[in-house]
Amino acid sequence: MTSLWLVLPLDRARAQDSMVSVSVLPGWQMADGSHIAALKFVLADGWKTYWRAPGEAGIPPQFDWRGSANLARAEIEWPTPKQTVTNGMRTIGYEHVLVLPVRLTPARVGQPITLSAEMEIGVCSDICVPMSLSVSQRLDGTAKHPDPQIAAALAARPYTQSEAGVGRVVCKVAPIEGGVHLVAEVDVSAMGLQELVVVETGNPALWVTQATSERRGNRLRAEVDIFHAEGRGFMLDRGGLRLTILSTGDAVDIQGCPAG
Repeated sequence: MTSLWLVLPLDRARAQDSMVSVSVLPGWQMADGSHIAALKFVLADGWKTYWRAPGEAGIPPQFDWRGSANLARAEIEWPTPKQTVTNGMRTIGYEHVLVLPVRLTPARVGQPITLSAEMEIGVCSDICVPMSLSVSQRLDGTAKHPDPQIAAALAARPYTQSEAGVGRVVCKVAPIEGGVHLVAEVDVSAMGLQELVVVETGNPALWVTQATSERRGNRLRAEVDIFHAEGRGFMLDRGGLRLTILSTGDAVDIQGCPAG
């Protein structure tokens, strides 16, 4: 059974405010001239929103920064999400309050940044509602000390490979009808229960199935199928692969997956 998506008519758009609100935490300027800010989402009780890879029954959030001024680059630092099961389908996301840090690189160092974001997100309870949200705020760079809310969200990110003591990482790829079958093996100690390996390709045109995984000692093995959304052939960039191991405890972010 899949989630029911509801599109709100225009005369009910105000109802969005009762589900989620978003604001900008202005953050602080770094010594190198970059800026750390955050988007703060407050969700009503019983509602959740999704991580960048939302799982079986969600849609990935999308962000458009083109309305910003003096902004060369915006990089989101995702806090570790939680796994939930709704109607037998696993989703990955956040409840209550999500502080989403964004590292901002100015086009002209020393000049204020105006951060403007147009967002398409999904929020879900018994139904799922796609929403369009927007925020804009001028960041003058006068604050030099970390905002505790943003600092806590940065500290909640998954561990890197070196921080988690990840050893051997290999991926084996074999052709299947319409796509490829990928087997990933990672040498890493378990950090919690209900381990889930999320495989991302870095190519939005590719669709990845939810992984099946098993652990044997310190080796975690995961398998997925990858298809092109339009049924086309494709080349898989191993360097662009991203494996995130989620669990009831900590998480690990692995960049790239060489051939075995």
